[in-house]
Amino acid sequence: MTKFIAKSLLLFIASASSLAGPADSGTDQLRYLEESRSLAKEFMQALGGTLKKQLKAGGAESAISICKHIAPAMAAEYSKDGRVVKRVSLKNRNPLIGLPDEWERQVLEDFDRDYHDGKPAAEIEKIAIVQDPDGRWFRYMKAIPTQPMCLQCHGTPDDMPEGVKALLAKEYPEDKATGYHAGEIRGAISIKRRM
Repeated sequence: MTKFIAKSLLLFIASASSLAGPADSGTDQLRYLEESRSLAKEFMQALGGTLKKQLKAGGAESAISICKHIAPAMAAEYSKDGRVVKRVSLKNRNPLIGLPDEWERQVLEDFDRDYHDGKPAAEIEKIAIVQDPDGRWFRYMKAIPTQPMCLQCHGTPDDMPEGVKALLAKEYPEDKATGYHAGEIRGAISIKRRM
């Protein structure tokens, strides 16, 4: 565990303990954190594996359907037992499912600052307990680093095949999710769990 994550965890436990009620012990919060980390890792590995297979079988144009249809279906499958799982980005491709809420937007902006301050995207995460009109939530976000394979659809125009650019223009006329380089933060997986 890096010093950054360890410090974040200690700050989280200290600040969350002042919010915690009898059912929200530090032990429960640590369990939620570990469950969220595990779930985020499992989700991203499953999605990445599916994308790699599709890229190999049908190329980048056919992989667009994975992010458009399969990824949201996977997020819906993982959203159970009081959890909400989704992918969000400041530069979303689909505003109907990729637009961050206010807390997520602030965290994504913090992630970008952390990345530009030299922290590797793969190590950046955030945890908090948030009160909103729907109740109290344990919130977790994990940065998604841009992988080299992602550049075929999310890179600069020079990185993307002509067929991909044409399909993206047709499917996503308001697309903001391009211009990335390998290693940059593409977005984040966001997990909410009702407390």
